[in-house]
Amino acid sequence: MKQMDFDITPVTLAEVEQLRELAVATFIHTYAAFNTPENMKSYIATHFNSAHLASEIQNTDIHYFFIRSKGTLAGYIKLNEGETQTEARFPNSLEIERIYVSPQHHGKGLGHALLLKSIEVAKERKLPYIWLGVWDQNTKAIDFYERNGFYKDGIHPFMLGDEPQRDYVMKLEVNS
Repeated sequence: MKQMDFDITPVTLAEVEQLRELAVATFIHTYAAFNTPENMKSYIATHFNSAHLASEIQNTDIHYFFIRSKGTLAGYIKLNEGETQTEARFPNSLEIERIYVSPQHHGKGLGHALLLKSIEVAKERKLPYIWLGVWDQNTKAIDFYERNGFYKDGIHPFMLGDEPQRDYVMKLEVNS
C-alpha cells in the first residue's frame, strides 16, 4: 500500500530491533499509567524481546506491517491467522493483535490506514471477518473501532503480568 504521505510495508527480520523499540515505546505510552511497573516489565520482557519478535516475523501465520509517514517510522500492526490467534474460538478469521501509532503521529489517519491494511489482508485470504480484543477501559480505542464498523461480540481475557484484565472482543465482517 503506497500513499502520498505514508507507506505500509511488511516488517522484515532485519528490522526486528526497530519493531522491538517501537512496540515497547508505544505499549509503555498506552498502558504504563494504568498498570504496575512490575507487570509492565514482565509483559514487555515476554512479548517484546528480540528473539520472540524474530520468531513471530518468521511465522507465516503472523503478519507485521510498519507504517511510515514521510519516511519516518510511525506505527505498526500485528495480524494473526490460523492457530496463532489468541482465541481458538475464531477459526477462519484474522485477528488484529496489536495496532499502534506513535503519539507524535496521532491524528494523521495512520491508525485508519493500518486498519484498512488489515481489511485488505483479510480479503486477500478470503477470511469472513476480522476480530480484536480491546481493553474495556480504553474508550478512545473502542470508539475508533466502532466508528470503523466494528461491533462488540463478547469478552476476551488478557493477562498483563500477574493481573487479569478484560477485553471486549470486537468484530468486523469483511467477506460475508
